[in-house]
Amino acid sequence: MVMAVDEEHTQKPHVAMLSSPGVGHVTPLLELAKRLVVDLGFQVSFLAITTDAPPAQLQLLNNNPTLPSDLHVIHLPHVDVSSNDVIAIRIVQIVRESLRSLPSVLTNLHSHKPPLKALIVDPFCIEALETAADHSIPTYLFLTASASFLALTIYFPTLHADVKGDYGKIKESVFLPGCMPLWVDDLLPDVLIPEVLPLCNRIPLVKGIFVNTWEEIEPVTLSAFRNHPFFVNLPTPTIHSIGPLTKDKDADRRESGTLSAEQMMELAHGLELSGKRFLWVARPPRADDASGSFFEAGVDGALTASYLPDGFSERTRGAGLVTATWAPQVAVLSHPSVCGFVTHCGWNSVMESVVHGVVMVAWPLYAEQKMNARALVEMGVAVRPEAGGDGVVGRAEVERVVRMVVEGEEGKEMRRSTREMQRSAVDALGGGGSSSGGLSRLGKEWRDGSTS
Repeated sequence: MVMAVDEEHTQKPHVAMLSSPGVGHVTPLLELAKRLVVDLGFQVSFLAITTDAPPAQLQLLNNNPTLPSDLHVIHLPHVDVSSNDVIAIRIVQIVRESLRSLPSVLTNLHSHKPPLKALIVDPFCIEALETAADHSIPTYLFLTASASFLALTIYFPTLHADVKGDYGKIKESVFLPGCMPLWVDDLLPDVLIPEVLPLCNRIPLVKGIFVNTWEEIEPVTLSAFRNHPFFVNLPTPTIHSIGPLTKDKDADRRESGTLSAEQMMELAHGLELSGKRFLWVARPPRADDASGSFFEAGVDGALTASYLPDGFSERTRGAGLVTATWAPQVAVLSHPSVCGFVTHCGWNSVMESVVHGVVMVAWPLYAEQKMNARALVEMGVAVRPEAGGDGVVGRAEVERVVRMVVEGEEGKEMRRSTREMQRSAVDALGGGGSSSGGLSRLGKEWRDGSTS
């Protein structure tokens, strides 16, 4: 006797992902996609917005031999967006125009068996949840930043109402429910609020939230999501901490962000004064916009002596290596001789540094980087140089911080703390760990047809 098998249940469960442009947004979402495919046996359709996509993003998605066969990249049509706005506003505008093609894409994907179990989006793409709802597809948010930043975004509409949009009323700090307080300087710039506020208002509407973190690195905030009345009564969607999600050496990316010409000069002098060995990716300075290289990630540049001190390269030859092109960040961080990493504190780079047990010199430039820098210093895994009254970190301060990290007692203590955090990351991803276990349980729920 021959028995028929339900075709839908013999096929691999299907999930779609949608990322906004930018290497820092695409990379962690792509790592989650690979984990769903390789570890849980899913098939993933990765929807990529390629308008203004930096070269490094295109390298990740196009003809990438590290992508598994069940991970399919679908490029959304190019859109025409003419904008000279700041990076965050420009991304919102690109995404909004790109989402016009989403209904037909989801209709096509959802019409095949098995139908889509979920659509996973990053915060800039959260407006896609209405389209997904029209197709009866549950939407999940994947935050590429920290749990602390997630707490701020969830609380932000309440804060905005409390101060009636006048953030000048906040004198020193913001007390997030059940979380560590945030300094006023860590909040988003006023110019971003009209674009960001509608995105924050949609967060409670998603089915669940993935965060690239784990219990041991942000215990207070993750506990607040579960237990504090504000988050419980909102209600806050189920939080799934699944980190650290980091790339391997074959899929390397690098930080974006640039320093001013004056700051580069001081940094160069400080490195030389320290006498320590270094590798420096010295991209051309931009005085007007620290995030100016966001859409240029992966572009190789020429090293120009005009923005380095006269004779710097010759005097430091043998001790330092300076390049204007991208360096393989993960490969460098994993090298045993590396004991410190000057980082702008993007959350992806923070995760990579912790995973490889490297102490950080926190040098935030834009977005939520100041918040991350403050948290890293409080954890004891980073030091933050002190800037002068003009906002520039002087050469003597650079020398002091480099020596502290490499040879000082404070550096030794930070390395101990970083190694402890590194071990906790390994435990979180290991068998029965908080992150791997949580993702496996959600994968089983998707397979069984129930979601949370």
